[in-house]
Amino acid sequence: MFSTKESLISDSNLAHQKVTSEAHNSLAVSDSPDERRLRTKIDLHIVPIVSILYLFAFIDRANIGNAKIAGLDKDLGMTGYDYNVIISTFYIGYIVFEVPAIVLCKWIGPGWFLPATSVLFGICSVGTAFVTTVPQACVVRFLLGIFEAGMMPGTTYYLSRWYRRSELTFRLSLYLVTAPLAGAFGGLLASGILRLSHFGGLTSWRMIFAIEGILTIGLSLVALLTLTDRPETARWLTVEEKTLAVARVRSERVTAQVLLDSMTMRKFFRGIANPVTLSVGIVFLFDAITVQAMAFFLPTVVKTIYPEYDTVQQQLYTAPPYVVGAFMVVFLSYLSWRTDRRQIFFILTAPVVMAGYIMFLASKEQRVRYGATFLVASSFTLGTLTNSQVSANVISDTSRSGAIAFNSMCAHLGGLVGTWAFLPWDGPHYPIGNGLNLATSGMILVISSLTLFWMNWDNRARDKRVAERGDADESLGLTQQEVEDLDWRHPAFRWKP
Repeated sequence: MFSTKESLISDSNLAHQKVTSEAHNSLAVSDSPDERRLRTKIDLHIVPIVSILYLFAFIDRANIGNAKIAGLDKDLGMTGYDYNVIISTFYIGYIVFEVPAIVLCKWIGPGWFLPATSVLFGICSVGTAFVTTVPQACVVRFLLGIFEAGMMPGTTYYLSRWYRRSELTFRLSLYLVTAPLAGAFGGLLASGILRLSHFGGLTSWRMIFAIEGILTIGLSLVALLTLTDRPETARWLTVEEKTLAVARVRSERVTAQVLLDSMTMRKFFRGIANPVTLSVGIVFLFDAITVQAMAFFLPTVVKTIYPEYDTVQQQLYTAPPYVVGAFMVVFLSYLSWRTDRRQIFFILTAPVVMAGYIMFLASKEQRVRYGATFLVASSFTLGTLTNSQVSANVISDTSRSGAIAFNSMCAHLGGLVGTWAFLPWDGPHYPIGNGLNLATSGMILVISSLTLFWMNWDNRARDKRVAERGDADESLGLTQQEVEDLDWRHPAFRWKP
């Protein structure tokens, strides 16, 4: 299994220095026929693999919501806030290990890291099938959070090695769209699994965790054999294609002399301290409260809306809102790719989500409340747009890994809040949970608008300073390394809204 990747790296070792050297002095031709062919080739070799891995990562995370209405809470003897505590432990593990996970991902390479961590959280999912008490469930969910911590930031960071800034948003959508699809597919898969009488010695909700975990492990082992770490080690690219793949990404990174720089904490934290990273991280935190609450509580909400239906029918009713969310992810990300804009779509999405929560708060009629879930599902779009935005507004590979890790950590802080958004005594209409999410979507609108205004203002201020005193690299009086360490502080850098 491992010899395949070792030979892959060995075969390309001789070409590696030549590729990097040529890319150093090259400028990628903007969307030439050769570049379009290369982009399609990368799309076919990279995107399907990471998309499938993330699909099952989200299924393994969110299937506890499906298991709950299939009898998990009764079998484990849950009372009061036990369910909230169990799903909160996942986020504690996730948040604590988020930054270490992305550092490890960069150090060992995402081509190794992503499949390996997928195998581990698949094992945790299988382990959940055998828990018998609430504390046991907490331990397994904590471990699941540890091993899933690097999945989203690692995949975003990995794709940023292959794509231009404008292209990245749409490619991120093709893997992050699996989050809402996981909600739809997870509900359909859970309803299908529950039709089985048993799986080995397991029955009911235990089959959901076991079968979905085994599928995750199997797919991860396939990915371990096939996922390519970076363009220079891709056996499916010619030497000329490798040169172009490196050059076209490198050409957008002001002051960067190499595509994959060495890891330094200075540059890593420079990516985190970036003003756009901080603003976008707060936006993603607020958005994640909605997204994660929806993932964990939509089955419960559907059950309160349609209490007369059986469990399998209720599982099926969780799917359609996610399908709409998936469409919105791809549609808005495609528009973002073609316009090379991201911030404006933050602003456009927020009022749609707000309208959904206003419907929840204003009506107790079943069809209105179920219709509101379709509007709320548009919140999934910010997963793609925020990760793409922080990636577009740093320069070095190391700064990018820090920015993406911080953005993902913020999302899961929001997810932790989301686990407490819908409390047992607040049901069945959940005015507090829905009010909280209305407030967070309103804050997204305000913060995103102010950030867009600031980015445009600061770009004009940078233009003015350069025009007045001519801040070229030579006039900075710094070494090349010091110039690169400036990252977004460099006078030639401009924010990309």
